[in-house]
Formats: sequence, structure tokens, C-alpha cells
Amino acid sequence: MAIRTRTPGTSRTPRTRTLRLAAALAAVGTATLGLAAPAQATGGDPLDYVALGDSYSAGSGVLPLDLTAPLLCARSTANYPHVVAKRTGAKLTDVTCGGAQTKDFAGSQYPGVAPQLDAVDADTDVVTLTIGGNDNNTFIGAILACGSAGVLSGGKGSPCKDANGDKFTKEIDANTYPALKTALRAIKAKAPHARVGILGYPWIVPAKADPSCFAKMPIATGDVPYLRDLQTHLNDAVRRAASETGATFVDMAAASEGHDACKAPGTRWIEPVLFGTNFVPVHPNALGEKGMADQAIGVLKLG
Repeated sequence: MAIRTRTPGTSRTPRTRTLRLAAALAAVGTATLGLAAPAQATGGDPLDYVALGDSYSAGSGVLPLDLTAPLLCARSTANYPHVVAKRTGAKLTDVTCGGAQTKDFAGSQYPGVAPQLDAVDADTDVVTLTIGGNDNNTFIGAILACGSAGVLSGGKGSPCKDANGDKFTKEIDANTYPALKTALRAIKAKAPHARVGILGYPWIVPAKADPSCFAKMPIATGDVPYLRDLQTHLNDAVRRAASETGATFVDMAAASEGHDACKAPGTRWIEPVLFGTNFVPVHPNALGEKGMADQAIGVLKLG
């Protein structure tokens, strides 16, 4: 870390000033870690950081909106890429967009919106992303199916599991998993020297059903573990794809435990279907985006 120190007055000799600086640094000790210099690429320049991905990366639903982004992307300036860039001093290019699927890396998601991979090149030092949850409409399909079934059942039984079985997990295995590998390989091909971190999705529901949560998350008691298992399956597909393509999996499971949508404001990282604070439900709030940034910084060693 580069520190500039000026000693008041003119009577200090260079040797005295050097000794004072050394003593100050010794006294500070490990506290200087909290004041680490901005992350830098080879040559001392700030890291060239590109953020790709879907609404969990875009921070869709968290204010304030990024007015430089297409409105349909609902990108936030409080999303985890912005938090990472602010804390590390990296130079951020953020092309995250709500609703993105893996296909939107190579193609235009909306008219006038460039493919996300266009932002990546050989000079890119770091890439982060969340992707896969929108492929096959996995997240929205499961939440809608299980929410509707939960309301109709009065919160009892496992009507969503009974109706859908392994439909969602089969789609992940057949479609999402190979698409994830294709997307990650394409990133590595364009930025062969970059650290590529793909984040898992933070927990949406708790491990066990919480009856008091039904008003906010109308999921039947038996379908709470069903949705949890589905998310575990998706995150495992992300982990396997990362392992097989040379990317780094940023696991959110342990970090987000106890911060699901059933928890109280100030504790939860994910907003519920009803009575939440985000304008996009079942998505990370600002606290969740910060938690994702913490994990990305730690796992990718950006701090």
C-alpha cells in the first residue's frame, strides 16, 4: 500500500522522518489491511473489471437505478459489481441486465442492447456473473407454479412437487448445464488471462418451512424443501460448469444461510413475493448485493 506522509515543520531530518514513518506503520500493523490499495493489474493500473449476468447481478429492484443502462435491464448502481468496484478501485464495465439468459451473452437481449460478451476482451482482468436462473424460466416458472399451488392448497402438502416432480431439475441438466459451459468457455476465449467468477444464487427459502412466512412467501409446507432442492440443483450445475471450464465458483450457500426471504428486514438478503421492499420481488436487496460482493472479493482475492 502506498502511503504519503508529511511531517509538520521543517526541522525533521530525512532519517527522522523515515523512522517516524516506519514506527507508524508498525503501530498500525494489520489494521492497514482494511485500507488496502485499489486492486491493480500488472503494471499498476486498476483492474479492468467486466460484470455480466442476469437480475441477481444487475441488482434489479434495488434503487437507485443506473440511468446509463437500458430501462428494461433495471440495473442498480447498488448492485454487487458496483460494490466490488468501489471497494477495490477496479475500472468497471457493467453490462448486467435483468432477465438475461445464457444466450444473451452471444446475442442481443433487447433491440439496441449489445450481446454481453461484446464487453469482454483480451485486456479484461476480472469477470463476474450470475446466470442460468432464467434459462428454461426455471426461477420464475418454479416460483409461480409453487406460489399458485400453495395458495390453492392453503399452504398444506406439497402440491407443486406433486404436479411438477423432477421437471425443473431435468431441464437444468439437459439445457442449463451445457449452456453454462458454453457461456463460460466463450468468456475464457475472449479473456484468456482473466479471473472469471460465477456466483451461485443466494438462498431464496429456508431449509425448513416457516409457517409464519406463508403470508410473504405463499409456498406450501412440503414445497419449501422442494424449492430449496431445486436451487441446490441449479447451483450445483453452476459449480460443475465452472470446474469444467477453468472458472471459479463463488459459493453463496453458507454465506446466505439465514438470510432467505422469510427473514425480517435488515436480516434477509432476498425480498419475498409479498410485502417486500424491492420493486422486483424474490431478488436480492441492497444487503444481499453487498453479501454477494463480499463473497466475490474474498473468493477471487480482489481485496
